[in-house]
Amino acid sequence: MADRAVAIDGEHLGARAQRARALLALHRQAEARTEAETAAARDPRDGHVLDTLGVVLSRTGAYHAAVALFGKAAARRPDQADWQYNLGAALQFTGDLEGARRAYEAAVAVAPDHHRALSSLVALNRQTPADNRIAELEALFDDADPDPARQQHLGHALAKSFEDMGDYPAALAWLIRAKAGRRRAARYAIERDRALFEAAARTDAPASRGWDDPAPIFIIGLPRTGTTLLDRVLSSHPNVVSAGELGDFSLLVKRMTGTPSPMVLDVQTFEAAKNLDCETLGRTYVQSARAAAENRAGEGAARVIDKMPLNVLNAGLIHRALPNARILCLRRHPVDSALSNFRQLFATDFPYYDYAFDLADAGRYYALFDRLVAHWRDSLPSDRFVEVAYEDLVADLEGQTRRLLDFVGLPFDPACLSFHENRAAVSTASSAQVRSPLYSTSIGRWKRYGDGLKPLIDALNDEGVIAT
Repeated sequence: MADRAVAIDGEHLGARAQRARALLALHRQAEARTEAETAAARDPRDGHVLDTLGVVLSRTGAYHAAVALFGKAAARRPDQADWQYNLGAALQFTGDLEGARRAYEAAVAVAPDHHRALSSLVALNRQTPADNRIAELEALFDDADPDPARQQHLGHALAKSFEDMGDYPAALAWLIRAKAGRRRAARYAIERDRALFEAAARTDAPASRGWDDPAPIFIIGLPRTGTTLLDRVLSSHPNVVSAGELGDFSLLVKRMTGTPSPMVLDVQTFEAAKNLDCETLGRTYVQSARAAAENRAGEGAARVIDKMPLNVLNAGLIHRALPNARILCLRRHPVDSALSNFRQLFATDFPYYDYAFDLADAGRYYALFDRLVAHWRDSLPSDRFVEVAYEDLVADLEGQTRRLLDFVGLPFDPACLSFHENRAAVSTASSAQVRSPLYSTSIGRWKRYGDGLKPLIDALNDEGVIAT
């Protein structure tokens, strides 16, 4: 009877794990997390259940709890490479880089062709002529039955390897090869984003009553331009907590407009957003963001950061819904910005970053971003919207930190200058870099690539952006 009871309970927990995963797919983050936490509290024993619950908790910001579940799953079945990989990713998010290495290596030991684990190992370890994985990565890339997502991971690992060894032309060539398959599959056209950016710029027109709460701080911009650095600096302040990259604002707008379009961010939704009840939007967003921040940090704070870069499209709506929120927009040299996006291995199933599969598209996208930011600069109050140059932040961390803390209404705290000691989890591509003190080596990175960046620079010049 006892064995049967255990089996029935296991089936029940398995069903709850799948329900949590389904809620996650429906963007019902809070419900998914509650369902996963309830199931995890029953001490599941099945490895598949443990791994599934770990995925849900990781994607809802509960990284430490996810580590515990992934660790149990991997301990039960060390031969499951994907579980080892998931453990490594969660450990990396929490800052345990050595533990992450061990987990990735365990995944590769089980499955030598595990492209995500190989790519993650290369990202964590500096490659040298005497110690690198170039030969095995090239062999796997040239597999007779290539998969675009797999080739993207392997090609990015190869590009990073050659960058580490100072061969930037070879690195760029590998990036282009890595993205070719995904570029063909995405069939990206800049006209789609041009219409989206133009629609976003029209959302700030009507004045309306929003939710009067100064708690939210939005960090926006292009990815890989210093948003995570600024997030870590400000969230090191005792009165600030980061909720990470939330999709909540866009999802609330989508739900409240009720548009039938399949995308969350699209022209139809922005057009419908002109008639939103902005007070309800602002109040509901703050409740959601506070809950997300408390889930990550385990405690409340006076101010909450949302560092979703794509909120640059929502800046007008954000100000209408939350007139006392502060919006900080990261800027960086045009070529460095576009190149950093091209160099980034974005989630392969996220269409909003499809522009980053091609150098010229990345340049044209930067121009759209540049024009939209200029619009926000002219239309939003200067005490609510401010631009931050990445180069200035690196050159004068204390001066810029004092300026920005004053902008958001907080006193200076020296802990902000020791951002690399912040132990909060980081799930972005900068999860390893922000654990180290400030460095300036990425400024002017584009100058190392030579003539290979001509399509990017030409695109910027054609769009009227001064590239050099």
